[in-house]
Amino acid sequence: MTTTGLLKAFSAWSAEQKPLVLASVFETAGSTYSKAGAQMLITGDGDFQGMLSGGCLEGDLAERARKVLESGQPQSVTYDLGSNDEDLWGLGVGCDGLMKIFLQPLSPGAGYEPFATMLQALAGDSPEVAAIVVESSIDKLPPGATMVTVGGEVKFADMTDDFTSPVGEMMTATLHARQSGSRALAAPSGNATVLLALLEPPPAILVLGAGLDAEPVVRFANELGWRVTIQDHRPAYIQSGSFHGAEQIHCLPVNDIAATLDLDRYAAAIVMSHHLVSDRQYLGQLAGSSIPYIGLLGPVDRRRRLLSELDELPGNLESRVHGPAGIDIGGRGPASIALSIIAGMHREMTRAAT
Repeated sequence: MTTTGLLKAFSAWSAEQKPLVLASVFETAGSTYSKAGAQMLITGDGDFQGMLSGGCLEGDLAERARKVLESGQPQSVTYDLGSNDEDLWGLGVGCDGLMKIFLQPLSPGAGYEPFATMLQALAGDSPEVAAIVVESSIDKLPPGATMVTVGGEVKFADMTDDFTSPVGEMMTATLHARQSGSRALAAPSGNATVLLALLEPPPAILVLGAGLDAEPVVRFANELGWRVTIQDHRPAYIQSGSFHGAEQIHCLPVNDIAATLDLDRYAAAIVMSHHLVSDRQYLGQLAGSSIPYIGLLGPVDRRRRLLSELDELPGNLESRVHGPAGIDIGGRGPASIALSIIAGMHREMTRAAT
């Protein structure tokens, strides 16, 4: 499941005014496909977007979602897949571990909140947090009560003022730790379990060069749910290319991209115009940005030459430029090279997030 896929599915289903259920993992133990904070959407007729168990539990979750929509009440369910050696429900799922999942109804009449606000967070460029009460014996804090931040501020809250401050502190701690999880909340009238789900927008990447080998780069990135901007200063390359999965397509003079694009929003860039002068100019434009990973096609000597020819070389540019770009996985041709590039970006972005 990708966040982009979730966004597209919600857009289609909400346009049809379909009641939905948001399923969120709030606790796991042992070996599980998903961890706390993972989410999926389910319709009343059993369609779903996202996977929490790799296919083991989705059928049962769809049936439970139907009952949640009928009652209008959220529910939590525990799947202990490692409790015995028998085939689970006769399905032979062969899974292990324990998962606790919270099912939360989303009504068109209520504007699909709180998920609609979560989408605003996921459409931005910075991590946000959703706090969802998944278990509670506190009268004033029922299961399903939620707070969501957008732009670093609470944008949605349907819990009383008694709890916004302690839950807000949990959300701040979650954002600093960059780790989803559940926490206990104690009150004089009872106890609650709150899921703190980190909402991380899909990474944005910048592809500089729209040759034939850029097409599979865009396709692989799109499959991962990344937001791709492709740029080439040559109109013919843009017009002849197939970049349907790109979020943005630009045909700008090379020396205009820093002034036109918000370069600091990108998690990674790949310079692949196959032209020495253009690649050098692109590197010069990227030099003043904060993009942590800049890939460059070609051998090590080409990278050294291009960096040495720049008039100004910021102190950290050389450490950010990786050439040859990607991971050496063997193989030849555009698809193999694109896979290598995307794998290298994925590795660096994952390292940066941990």
